[in-house]
Amino acid sequence: MEQIIVFVTLIFALILFIWGRYRHDIVAIICLLFLVIIGIISAQEAFSGFAHPAVITVATVLIVSSGLQNAGIVDVIGRWVMRFGDNLNIQIAVLTIVVCIASAFMNNVGALAILMPVAIHIARKKGHSPSLILMPLAFGSLLGGLMTLIGTPPNIIIATFRAEQIGEPFGMFDFAPVGAGIALAGIIFITIVGWRVLPSRHCESTAEERFHIQDYITELLITDRSSIKDMVLGEIKKVIDADIRILGLIRNEQRIHAPSWKEILKEGDILIVEADSDELKDFIAHTKTELYGGEKLPEDETVAENKEGSGNRTSPDDISIVEVVVMPNSSIINKTASRMKMRSSYGVNLLAIARMDRQIMQRIDHVRFNAGDVLLLQGQEDMLYDTIKIMGCLPLADRGYSIGKPKNIALALGIFGFSIASVVLGLLQVQIAFTLAAALMVITGVLSVRDIYTSIDWPVIVLLGAMLPVGEALDATGGAELIAEHIIMAGDTLPVWATLTVLIIVTMLLSGVINNAATVVLMAPIGVGIANGMNASPDPFLMTIAVGASCAFLTPIGHQSNTLVMGPGGYNFSDYLRMGIPISILVVIVAIPLILSFWPL
Repeated sequence: MEQIIVFVTLIFALILFIWGRYRHDIVAIICLLFLVIIGIISAQEAFSGFAHPAVITVATVLIVSSGLQNAGIVDVIGRWVMRFGDNLNIQIAVLTIVVCIASAFMNNVGALAILMPVAIHIARKKGHSPSLILMPLAFGSLLGGLMTLIGTPPNIIIATFRAEQIGEPFGMFDFAPVGAGIALAGIIFITIVGWRVLPSRHCESTAEERFHIQDYITELLITDRSSIKDMVLGEIKKVIDADIRILGLIRNEQRIHAPSWKEILKEGDILIVEADSDELKDFIAHTKTELYGGEKLPEDETVAENKEGSGNRTSPDDISIVEVVVMPNSSIINKTASRMKMRSSYGVNLLAIARMDRQIMQRIDHVRFNAGDVLLLQGQEDMLYDTIKIMGCLPLADRGYSIGKPKNIALALGIFGFSIASVVLGLLQVQIAFTLAAALMVITGVLSVRDIYTSIDWPVIVLLGAMLPVGEALDATGGAELIAEHIIMAGDTLPVWATLTVLIIVTMLLSGVINNAATVVLMAPIGVGIANGMNASPDPFLMTIAVGASCAFLTPIGHQSNTLVMGPGGYNFSDYLRMGIPISILVVIVAIPLILSFWPL
């Protein structure tokens, strides 16, 4: 009976994971508490997962990775990448190799977040479409994580499962023989073939123009200066040659969803329009309307203050508009600009929002933010980029690539090298070595205390801490062994390589719809069960699951890196299948022989 309850709980969790209405960490906590209340997991074991070495290691690796970013290491590499010529193959190859190597030693989302603006800048400067570069960059970050213990959370979790089975975890570079081979094959494919199957979407080439996303949904205020004041709504397109869609009209705080074309526009009305960046800019210039941020704009305050003769307020020249993408771990996800009081809380106005996967029907300040949304924000220039970082967003406009502090590069590398060496030489366990490295980075000033907490992806930590006891319950009730037995029975007539092929494909598919850490927690006991049933070493099965969980190429939700490039690249869900399916097949073809060669039964 307990086995059935665990199975039902996991199926329920998978449905919620795929649905995506609730965050993965919340779903994991609910499942954990349910099994505790039922009595399958004891109260003493309920939160034991948060003390698991894998959870501590993932958290400390994220902190150390943030230290490397702050030190400017990847930023310096980005400057070096900028020196390459106009050949798109070379640009994609160099960027993919750089992000792959960086992702082997730091959080792959962090490496991608630093190099993504570099890639966009290169694309715009050289006249290429960013859509041809960003997905290869994201996939390169996933490939890089395969090569080391700290490259991706699935490797860390798999290492702890191995320690529980045979008493010794995988080492720092035990993943390298298989991971490096897969990464090399993947990079060759991406560089020669992969990017060619992606859609080429036009982007602006001049430095002054914004990166073209698709169409913005924004609100335009009709003022006493607007040329369309007192004009009939249906005459706007006849008078102004701009390709815009009028989605609604707001008058006296009431939205008219389908205003009549005979409606006469009045001062104070707000038009809800959909247009790309060029058309929007032209429309505003011709109509003398204003981007409406929902609250009084700083320059309005400035003008009023100047009229009264005071000169101590911020100059309009200090007000900046920037385009940002919402990161997967952003604190503003599932919140609205209105409810979070964005202007008073963060000092910025939301001017527009672009989203690829669905049409936005609400007013923009009532739209719940999703990972990958592109926002047009306005705020004081001297505070804007610090604010964007606090919000968990990444700027897409041109910037000086001076994110880090180059003077700390040697120090950060020294601390990081010490932690790696202590693990490789067996002096310290990985969770201790990286906890020490994180502490040293704070003591030496590479990281601030605040950076420690902001650099950790807390939803992943909570997800992992909650799912580990659930995974152990699957094993303890015999559920994992039952699944393993059925796989073995089905594969009685199949060779070992075919069984591993089935295992990696199932893991890949699962990782495409749920978090890769959760995938490993669920699949690792099954892999061990298959190994025990075949009287074989668990190593090839655990390595197969690690590879499959990290190669989430098929969907934009399979990995944070995929989500991060969706908006800036202008990708649709199906675009990931174009390159994701062939590279997944390639990974299977390359991985199975390498695993059996380096980790025999």
